[in-house]
Amino acid sequence: MQATKSQLRSRILAARRRLDAAERERDARDLARHAAALARPGETVCGYVPVGSEPGSLALIDVLVDRGAVVLLPVARRDAEEAPQPLAWGRYRRGELVEAPFGLKEPPPPWLTGAAVREATLILVPALAVDRRGARLGRGAGFYDRTLGLADPTAALVAVVRDDEILERLPAEPHDVPMTHALTPRRGLVELGESPGPPGGSST
Repeated sequence: MQATKSQLRSRILAARRRLDAAERERDARDLARHAAALARPGETVCGYVPVGSEPGSLALIDVLVDRGAVVLLPVARRDAEEAPQPLAWGRYRRGELVEAPFGLKEPPPPWLTGAAVREATLILVPALAVDRRGARLGRGAGFYDRTLGLADPTAALVAVVRDDEILERLPAEPHDVPMTHALTPRRGLVELGESPGPPGGSST
């Protein structure tokens, strides 16, 4: 019987917590190296600041900026009824991140509306796992579920995961927006589903 999303989340989070500091640093360094090939000068990229055991790093975001990309970072908020809202976005500038709800770091105001995601040609998405069809397993908060449908249909949607977090099949809902690629420390950019090809013309 296929594991539920809740069971998979618990299993993957436990595995991530078992990683030692050296493994985390190596993964972060490798992801940043692969990211250098993904962005072109002047393009808009949506990224994220990792929390806890999430793959990625500020160094990865800095690499994108050094490549000339405009990097937007998410601003997560709930409404008065505690329902998650589509992510707002703030432009990343070194040294200007502030503490935010949910243990996140975000750019200070002014922020762009959720519609700003449509300007991005590349969207790096935090994930616990992704399958070969592009189905993504998130933490279940719902922010990205409400955001990715606003993206340009031609944008590359890239789940950032560890190498063993690309699975054969994950539970998926009809409203889920599939990822076009995964980015992993060892394998680099991995095409998923019926993706149109690597962003930026990379063959990684």
